[in-house]
Amino acid sequence: MIIKKTLSSKETVNLGKRFSQFLKSKDVVLLEGSLGGGKTTFIQGVLKGLGYRKSVLSPSYTLIREYKTKTLFAYHLDLYRLDVGDLFDLGLDEIIYSDNSLVLIEWGHKIEDELEQYIKMEFVLIGENERKIKFSFKGYDKERKENLKKILG
Repeated sequence: MIIKKTLSSKETVNLGKRFSQFLKSKDVVLLEGSLGGGKTTFIQGVLKGLGYRKSVLSPSYTLIREYKTKTLFAYHLDLYRLDVGDLFDLGLDEIIYSDNSLVLIEWGHKIEDELEQYIKMEFVLIGENERKIKFSFKGYDKERKENLKKILG
């Protein structure tokens, strides 16, 4: 497990930018934490790091947003209001396993049992702007985990 702290939204965005250097096609990232915990702010940083320059909005009401970056199609999902059965009716499996895709899922705990490999991030609010972010893995080799440690510093 890797643990990082951020003290502001700007630091959370910057951590997302650094994290983007680690990401590859077919990666799935599950983001957990309370409402307002920094998940979408972090994703804004990830997409900036991947070269996306337009607005990044929460998919809370649209359920899914797609962003074309320089190298990947990034899919940002919010599963807060959905049941597990609904997810695969939406074609989630096609998105996850498509080439050149990166899938970022808020409230992803709902499907983690269905996935063979993912990066899980838990956002814990410590203060008004301070958060602790825990990174854990399922299905990743030691080399890839060590690479993330180097990238995040």
